[in-house]
Formats: sequence, C-alpha cells, structure tokens
Amino acid sequence: MTRLIAFAAALLLALPAAGAELGDDGLHKTSWMRDTFKDLREDLDEANAEGKRLALFFEQRGCVYCTKMHEEVFPRPDIAAYIDENYFVVQLNLHGDIEVTDFDGETLTEKQMARKWGVLFTPTIMFLPEQVPEDVAAPQAAVAQMPGAFGPGTTIDMFTWVAEKRYEIENGEDFQRYHARRIQERNDGTTD
Repeated sequence: MTRLIAFAAALLLALPAAGAELGDDGLHKTSWMRDTFKDLREDLDEANAEGKRLALFFEQRGCVYCTKMHEEVFPRPDIAAYIDENYFVVQLNLHGDIEVTDFDGETLTEKQMARKWGVLFTPTIMFLPEQVPEDVAAPQAAVAQMPGAFGPGTTIDMFTWVAEKRYEIENGEDFQRYHARRIQERNDGTTD
C-alpha cells in the first residue's frame, strides 16, 4: 500500500501544474487575451470589427487574486468560451512600462495610466462601450469595472450583463439585482 501511495504521489508530481501559463512579464496568459499596440482607439475599432466588446485587464506579477482567477475561474469552459466569443481582452500591467494610448489621445506607460485611471487593485477589469468620445479617458467611458477577484458566478454574470448591455435597460435591475436574480436562477447551493 505504501508503494502505491508513493507511486501515485510521484505520478502527480510528474504532471504539469494546473493553471494559466505565466509570460515573461510574470502575468498570466490566456488564449483569449490579445497582444496589441495598446492604442485603445485601435483596440476598440478592432473589437467592434469582430463584433466583440473591449475589456481591459489590469494585473500584476505575483498577484494572488489574479492567480486565483486564472486557476479557478477563467479556465472553466463556460466562462472561457463566453469571454472568447464576446470580448476583445487587452491585458495591462499595473507596474508595466509599455506605452498605452488612452481614448483622449494621452500616451503614458501602463503604470502611469493605472495612476491616471485610479486603478488600485488587481485584477481590475474595465468594460468599454462600442463608442467612446475622443476627449474622454477610459474610466469615464467605461460602462462597468470589476475591481478584484470574484467567483465564477459573479464573473460570468458581469461579463453577461455587459455583453447584453443590461446597463442600458430601464427596468431598475442594476448589476447587483441582476446578479442576485441569476444566483436564484442557478439554484446550485452557492451564493455566487
């Protein structure tokens, strides 16, 4: 029996670790993230051309909450497929030096843009509308922001709420009410 347990342990150690791949910048990489020049007007045009919504993901090296999202939430087939089908995702590094051009034309490094936009937490996901006026910065144009790590239910509900433009519906069902309704509809014993 001891040999069987040792063999099973050795086999588990030989398997690759589950979770998202880390890039050279220490950030998690997924197949649905886009490598762009980080000119938000161009990214928005490309997202619109593909019939997708633009989402900006701020992350940072060593972020335990980012790791949690990339290991427990984003790999779920339903969530990964929904994001891939409906979103054009641009990843930004909270402490990065790559230049980003905002919708208002200002070009700053990722870390400077994070300060300009008031991004304090990682992960932070910013959801953009299809049209953004030229003199408006991303946070002022955003239809929603998701600051922090959330469970699968909250995550898919936010992505769905934005993709379906439920923020435009005049029925009094803001995101929290929508999410509460979706929890009841799922009726799976979770509060997420």
